Amino acid sequence: MISNPPHKGRSATGNPNGRYNLESREAFDDGWDYFDDETPLRTEVSLENARTIISRNQSPDIPFEQSLNPYRGCEHGCIYCFARPTHAYLGLSPGLDFETKLTAKPEAAELLRKALQSRKYRCTPVALGANTDPYQPIERRYRITREILEVLSEFRHPCTITTKSAMVERDIDLLAPMAESNLVQVNLSLTTLKPELSRKLEPRASSPQRRLQTIARLHENKIPVNVMVAPVIPVLTDSELESILKAASETGAQSAEYILIRLPLEVSELFEEWLNTHVPNQAKHVLNRIRDCRSGRANDPRFGTRLRGEGVYADLIAQRFRIATRRLGLDTGMPALDCSRFKSGPIQMDLF
Repeated sequence: MISNPPHKGRSATGNPNGRYNLESREAFDDGWDYFDDETPLRTEVSLENARTIISRNQSPDIPFEQSLNPYRGCEHGCIYCFARPTHAYLGLSPGLDFETKLTAKPEAAELLRKALQSRKYRCTPVALGANTDPYQPIERRYRITREILEVLSEFRHPCTITTKSAMVERDIDLLAPMAESNLVQVNLSLTTLKPELSRKLEPRASSPQRRLQTIARLHENKIPVNVMVAPVIPVLTDSELESILKAASETGAQSAEYILIRLPLEVSELFEEWLNTHVPNQAKHVLNRIRDCRSGRANDPRFGTRLRGEGVYADLIAQRFRIATRRLGLDTGMPALDCSRFKSGPIQMDLF
C-alpha cells in the first residue's frame, strides 16, 4: 500500500470509496515511483432538485431544531470536517470527492418560501451552515445563500450563520437590518492563527487574519459574532486556544464556544493520512491524545460527550477555555433570537 501525494489546494490525499459502494479500489506500489494524477483537481458542481429544504433534528446537544444547507460537499476542503461521511449517501467518496464534486440546490429559496408560508410551520431559528459552509467559494457564482437570506429577511425569520469565509461580508446589507431586529447571529470559525497550518488543514477557506478582519467588519455593523474555536485539535492547535480567543475578542467577537475534534467514520482514516503526510513526527502524538479524550477510540458519538470529549486532557481544555473566556468577557453567551417578529406572509383565504 502507498500513500498518495497531496494535491495543490486540497487537503485530502486520497479518495477512498464510500462505505455503501459495492466496489473498492486500492493503490499499490509497482516500483516505478510515479504518480499519473498530478494535474490540478477541478471543482465539479451538479444541480439538485430538492423536494424540501429545511432539515430538523432532536439532538439534545445541538442548540437548534432546524437547519438549511444550500450545498452538499464543501470546497473549503477542511480535512477534519465531520460532514465528509455524508458524501457516501451520494455514492461519492468522503475524500477528494467531498471537496471537488459538489451539489447545489438552486431552488432552495423558493422551497424555503413555501415552507414558511405553510399554516403548519412553527417559527424557530434556522441554522445556515450546520453541515457544510453556506459561503464556500461556489457561492460567488450561485448566490443561493444570498437568496435564502433575502427570504428570511422578508419573513422576519431568525437565523444563525456558521462560516469560516470572509464572503459573509458581501451580505452585510441584509444582515445589518436583521441584526437591528435581533434576527441574526454569525458564528465565525477559527481553528488556528497560523497561516501555513490553516492552508493545509482548510486549504480553500479564508485565511485566519482575513477571518479576524471579518469579525471586525461585522462588529462595526452591529452584527453579533460568536467565535467558534472549532475544532480544537490536541497537540496541533490546542496550544493556541487562549491566543485565538484573545484575537477574536480584540476584533469584536461577543461570545465564544469550542468543539473538540471529531473523527466519525471515514474522517478518521482521512485525518490520519493527512497527519502522516504533513506532520509525520507528530502524528502518533496527536492520535493518542485524541483517543485519550474519546474513551480510547478515534471517535465517540455519544450525546453529551461527542462535542467536548472526556478525561483528563479534555477536562484541561475545558478549564482553560472557561478561564480565558471569563477573563475576556466572552462567557456571557449570545442573546436569544426574536421569533415574535416572524410573519408568514399573505395566505389565500378559503372561498367559503
